[in-house]
Amino acid sequence: MAVANNTRRSGRRTPEPVRVCVSHGVAELVPDRDRPRAWTLLVDGAPQSHVDLDDPGRLSFEYQRRLGHAADLVAPAGQPVRAVHLGGGGLTLARYLAATRPGSRQRVVEWDAELVRLVREALPWPRGWQIRVRTDDARAGLARVPDGWADLLVADVYAGARTPAHLTTVEFLTDAARALRPGGTYAANLVDGPPLAFTRSQVATVRAVFPEVCAYADPSVLRGRRYGNVILLGSSAPLDVTGLAGRVARDPFPGRVVHGDELNRFTAGASPVLDAGAVDSPRPPDTAFDPG
Repeated sequence: MAVANNTRRSGRRTPEPVRVCVSHGVAELVPDRDRPRAWTLLVDGAPQSHVDLDDPGRLSFEYQRRLGHAADLVAPAGQPVRAVHLGGGGLTLARYLAATRPGSRQRVVEWDAELVRLVREALPWPRGWQIRVRTDDARAGLARVPDGWADLLVADVYAGARTPAHLTTVEFLTDAARALRPGGTYAANLVDGPPLAFTRSQVATVRAVFPEVCAYADPSVLRGRRYGNVILLGSSAPLDVTGLAGRVARDPFPGRVVHGDELNRFTAGASPVLDAGAVDSPRPPDTAFDPG
């Protein structure tokens, strides 16, 4: 794949954006003008990932940083983990774990074969990293994970900026719990807006499978004032909510963690989602991905 270059006023040469038709839309790699080997991946105009090839331990996007907080609490700092990523994108979180926890073993399931090919060619990762990428439907790929294999399972799957219905259900979460070791962590990246009906139903769904659950996001998103990302965690063991809250509060855009009685009130009236009645997550507003 050839990438054209231009010369900036500073004299540093930076690559031009790359646009490729992938299996399920148009993927675009946009260079970061402040970092010579960093890129933002968009699919059909929706930002998916930010990848810094020179600094894979840097998580630029807010939701990726907050998923990184969950990953950091799975085991002591620097200890290798076994992770499953449903939804690949630019493999940002997999790169983060490989760089910050050497020796980690990771499985990535991404349904778009052309997108995987683009990422392999344009955003390669070191050969020594144990990142195995499989092209498959997320739920089918999850079914192939051995029982109790994963310390961390991340669900971050979008089609047309919406989470597919079959990845929002009790049956799906039950299989996720099967793939996790006892005390392992399930982490989901949700996007939702007022009145947060989808998020509430997903909290109820995760709680139907995992006894320990928390959610965290920008306070304005949790109050239903704007559209945005919500991270949802589930586990069979107590979550380090205090440690998580401290990390989230120190983010450039501080977030808030909801759990316990507050989460009970947040979810009041919501019912778990089953395969028979599942629907895709809500369509984002037209302005959701406008810059600025």
